[in-house]
Amino acid sequence: MLIEVKNLSKRFGNIQAVDNINFSVKKGEIFGFLGPNGAGKTTTVRMLTGIIKPDNGQINILGQDMTKDPIKVKEKIGVVPETSNAYLDITGWENMMLTAGLYDIPKKHASKRSKELLEDFDIYNRRNHKVKGYSKGMKQRLILCMALIHNPLILFLDEPTSGLDVQSSIKIIEKLKRIKKEGKTIFLTTHNMWEAEKLCDRIAIINKGKIAAIDEPRFLKELTEEMKKVEITFEEKPNFENIKKLIRAPITKTGDKSFIVESEDITEIIWKISKFTMENNLRITSLNTLTPSLEEVFIKIIEGR
Repeated sequence: MLIEVKNLSKRFGNIQAVDNINFSVKKGEIFGFLGPNGAGKTTTVRMLTGIIKPDNGQINILGQDMTKDPIKVKEKIGVVPETSNAYLDITGWENMMLTAGLYDIPKKHASKRSKELLEDFDIYNRRNHKVKGYSKGMKQRLILCMALIHNPLILFLDEPTSGLDVQSSIKIIEKLKRIKKEGKTIFLTTHNMWEAEKLCDRIAIINKGKIAAIDEPRFLKELTEEMKKVEITFEEKPNFENIKKLIRAPITKTGDKSFIVESEDITEIIWKISKFTMENNLRITSLNTLTPSLEEVFIKIIEGR
């Protein structure tokens, strides 16, 4: 495990921001850390990246104790905060050189690495422009480049696509997939459920300072799948009243020729629909089993359901 967290806690006055949490992150995975506002996400990330110290617990990153020797750990990780921390009154290139200097990267290597990253993130042609003239998407891509300049083994990302347009978000998501393929480990906080489901190998959901669930997205969905759903579309308009009498399960019309049935026994529902179809000389154009979205799962877990 590249990251191991044991019994981690942090209190601010009367507020228990993080309450005795435990989790680990495997090498080469994208680990999502989700939760509502005020759940303890940012506090946890700040402890993991050495910005604040925990009250109790252990943080082991890359075999090092973050609480005892944070400098050694920080040399091997990259951090992308939600708000751009690039200097606005200097150019993108100067920001890259400044960051490289903080890691004592030789100038020749820093120039080569900066060129590669800025080209890869489609901002090399704006390298000599001051950052205050960059769009929000460009600023976000620049701080990703800055976080990657020293080739870190772990990348911490706090809401990397927050407030970005769809095109910029997709670009960053594609880059993160490529970074993962290079063998890097990514710790991601986000409110974007689509983004989390598309990117993450595993997800932890934190609520009121405690870990509510940790698993792969597909298994998290199974936790809340109380009623399974089947969506059926016919070629012709069926008699919905007769369908209801036969199936005796909750049905929601989604069109003149389509509907969704909820049931704990999908096999029985499909058998009954097949029987109805043959008896009424109908044709089915599509039949799909539906799983809950990650957003539905998130809401149920946060609400304690």
